[in-house]
Parts: sequence; C-alpha cells; structure tokens
Amino acid sequence: MIKSNLTEQLFIVFMIVLGIMIISLGLILPNMLIPIYETNVYNYLRQPLSFLQNEEDIKGNTINTEVAYLYISTNGTVSISDNFDEIIDTDIINSLDSTLDLNQENGKFKYKRNTYYYVTSISNGKIRIAITSDGYVSSMRRSILVIIFEVVGITFVIVSFFILVWSNNLVNRIKKIKDKIDNMNNEDYSHVADTRYCDELYTLDRAVQDMHLYLMEQEEYKNQMYQNISHDFKTPITVMKSYIEACEDGIQTKDETLKVIKEQLKKLEIKVHSLLYLNKLNYLREQRDRLNEQYDISLIIYAAVDKFKMSRPDVEFVLDIDKKSTVFRGSADMWEAIIDNILNNFLRYAKKKIKITVKNNKITLYNDGETIDENVLNNIFTPYEKGVKGVFGLGLSIVQKTLHFLHYEIKIENVKNGVKFTIYE
Repeated sequence: MIKSNLTEQLFIVFMIVLGIMIISLGLILPNMLIPIYETNVYNYLRQPLSFLQNEEDIKGNTINTEVAYLYISTNGTVSISDNFDEIIDTDIINSLDSTLDLNQENGKFKYKRNTYYYVTSISNGKIRIAITSDGYVSSMRRSILVIIFEVVGITFVIVSFFILVWSNNLVNRIKKIKDKIDNMNNEDYSHVADTRYCDELYTLDRAVQDMHLYLMEQEEYKNQMYQNISHDFKTPITVMKSYIEACEDGIQTKDETLKVIKEQLKKLEIKVHSLLYLNKLNYLREQRDRLNEQYDISLIIYAAVDKFKMSRPDVEFVLDIDKKSTVFRGSADMWEAIIDNILNNFLRYAKKKIKITVKNNKITLYNDGETIDENVLNNIFTPYEKGVKGVFGLGLSIVQKTLHFLHYEIKIENVKNGVKFTIYE
C-alpha cells in the first residue's frame, strides 16, 4: 500500500517525467538528429571546394582550419593542405583508394577509431577532397542540445510551477472535502460548497453538502418519529392506567375496565406489529429472492373484505376482479399488510362505499370519503405525518415501502366523490 500523500506522489510523478525527458532529449533525440547533422557537415565541406581550383589554393588554404584538403592531379600527384596533419594522420594518403570511395560525392569512414567525413569533387580528371573530423558534428550536437535543454528546461520550470500551484489548490480542496466528511454529523459545521469552480470536485463537494443536509433531515425525522411513537404508545398506556386507578377507587366497574384494557392492548399490539413489519422490510431488502415469489391476491382481498365489513356494516364493498390478473409478485404476508393497511385507512373515511378493482395487472381501491387536501397528499406516505384529521400512523408508509420492495408503484388521487388508490408496475 502506498502511504505517501498526494503532494509526495505528485513530486514523484514530476521526477519520473523529468527523468523521461532527460533520457529522451539526451539519448534518443541526438541519435535521431544524426542524419541532419551529417547533411549539414557535407554542405559545410562542399562549399569551400568551389574556391579551391588548383594545387596552390590547396596548399595555401586559409578558408577553414577545421577542414583538411587533398588535391590529386591528373598525373596522380597528391597535394595536401598545410593543416592536414592536424585534422588526420597523413598516413591515410597511402590508403586513399581503400578508405575513401572516390566515386561517391560524399561519405564517412573510420580511421584509428575516429570518424571522419569527406566530400569529393572531380573535374577534368582532377580530384579535390575535403575532410573533417566528427568534431563539427559533436559541436553541432552540443549546441543544439544546449538550446533544446534551455528551452525545454525553462518550459518545464514554468509548466511545473503552474501545475504545482494547481495541484496544491487541488489538494487543499480535497482536504476541505475530507474535513466536511469528517464533520458530516456535526450540525454546527458549515458545508457550503465553493462556487468558484465547476468541475468534478465541485460536484463531489455539492454531493457531500447534500448528504449532510439529508443526514440532518433524517436525524430530525428520526427524532420526530421517536416522539410520535412514544406519544402513540403512551396514550393507550395512560388510558389503561387511568381506568385501573378508577376501578380501584370504585369509579369504574371491573368489567368496563377490562373491556377498555383489552381495546387498548389491541391497539398497542397493532402498533407493535406495524413497527416490527417495518423492520422486517429493511431486512428483506437484503433478500432479493423474495421477489421471485408470486401470490394470488384475490385470496387476500376476499379475506380482508370479510374481516373489515364486520367493523363497518354500513359500508358496501364492491369487488370487480378479473381472475386472469390476480397473480402479483410477493408473498401472502406482504399483500396482507398492503391490503389491510389500505382498507383500514378507508374505513376511517368512507361514507357508504368501498370498491376494489383488479384488472390489467393493476389494483384500484376507491372509497367515497372526503377528498384529501393537496398539502397532505405530498406527505401522506411519511410515517406519523399529521394530516387534517390527526395522525396517519405507519399504515400507508408500510404500504409504500412494501410495494417499492416488490417494484410496484402506488398513486393516490382525488376523484369525483372520493379518493382512489392505484397500484401498478
């Protein structure tokens, strides 16, 4: 595992890049430029030959002391410039035919481990030869490399400066984001994103800020829900306690007290069951194999109607069920929770009629109660969200969470003379 921080890693990258540049410019580039150097050498040697027309010009050469000249007359006499032995050993004259290819206009040869370049000019049987060592090539190579290194070095320093400034700013921004993440649960910490930039880090910064706000909202929601649950549980307990005390004081009869206690215990049992079911849904999210289950929901609907119509004999239940569209994803307990919670909600508001329709892979539930205020509709699935007539409780939240787990949607809308719930894919 690399334990260095970003600044150290950037420094290492710079050193690697610098090493690659030195290798490229110091070794690879010079070898690639050799043909260019040699072409310049041949041009450099060729130009003075036009001024050296005879033996006297060769011997008295003062044009360039770095170039040696040979003059071979038509009778084979060889004349050399005064600086010939300074450039190359005069013994080479005895092996000109084997060392130089006089039929070529230019070329190079090795002599005593040194490299030499030459240019020939033949006119009327007279041969003029200009020879120089590789010192010119080396000098040209050094000059070009110095220029290249100077230009590239200055460019590298300038670019490195800007990259270091940019990277330092980048590292500081990352540190600030990390600081925000470390203080994610701190309500007093400022999570305002830096709006000077519009890049991926800004997007990440905004995501961290949004996450912080979401966590704060969830924390507030959790605290509010705990308060609502505590109040919801406390009410039946308070009622039972007051009836027991009244019974002990002789104000209430024992039978009446037991009846109230049973009613309140039933309410507590329903609330506890709802909370346990919500926790069960969170557990089931990890068990996706439950999505492979299928169930005929008409069985649940008939059983639910038989159960609930006893509570409201004044309400008419109308069923319109297509037997070809009754199989849905999910288990019996899941659909029982969905249908029971919706009908339990309907019984509180329905006047005279509840209708359930199952067709075309959709479930529609209608009641002729009062329409729901639009402000209430927006939060109707929130646990313990207070509505116009009190607390919704956990029922509709259980319905939505269960349906989402099964990949179904639910829509609630006000219609003429009532409210309609639609379950669909």
